[in-house]
Amino acid sequence: MNWLEFGLDGIDAVRIIVSSIAFYIGIILLVRVFGQRTLASLSSFDLASIIALGAIIGRAILGDTPTLFAGLLALATLLMLQALTGKARHFHQIASIVNSPAIVLMAGGELLTDNLARAHVDPAEVYSKLRMAGIRHRAEVACVILEPTGQISVTRRGAPIDDELLRGVIGAERIPRED
Repeated sequence: MNWLEFGLDGIDAVRIIVSSIAFYIGIILLVRVFGQRTLASLSSFDLASIIALGAIIGRAILGDTPTLFAGLLALATLLMLQALTGKARHFHQIASIVNSPAIVLMAGGELLTDNLARAHVDPAEVYSKLRMAGIRHRAEVACVILEPTGQISVTRRGAPIDDELLRGVIGAERIPRED
């Protein structure tokens, strides 16, 4: 079989694989720098930006004349990287690079402005999550946490929080223990 008939030679294949790996690593690093909220919940503007970024990345990976086989090779490479990253997360060193830690955004009724800035979360996002959780007053809040997935969780006061649930959460020591 002559791969050139399908628009893909060995050099192009290597370029596509290397480009896919480079963009995959780049995305991981950029999400770590800009925070896990970057891709967690998208507004219509964010969605348009992500689509545009995907088009740019796809074009950069596939080159001037994208072909079916080039696209399949890039897709296979990205999916393989995703699978390998999933397996590698079982190792603490890799998990600490790939996974963002959970971080306390609100402890009791107090917004933690230092953690909000660190996580690139606007207070308005926290207030929105509080309203969606049915919180009517800040005094009802035990804590608000930005989870490793980028989602924001709200825990109400009323019962002590098991320390196991807060293991590894940045700022957990600032959550009031009394109820």
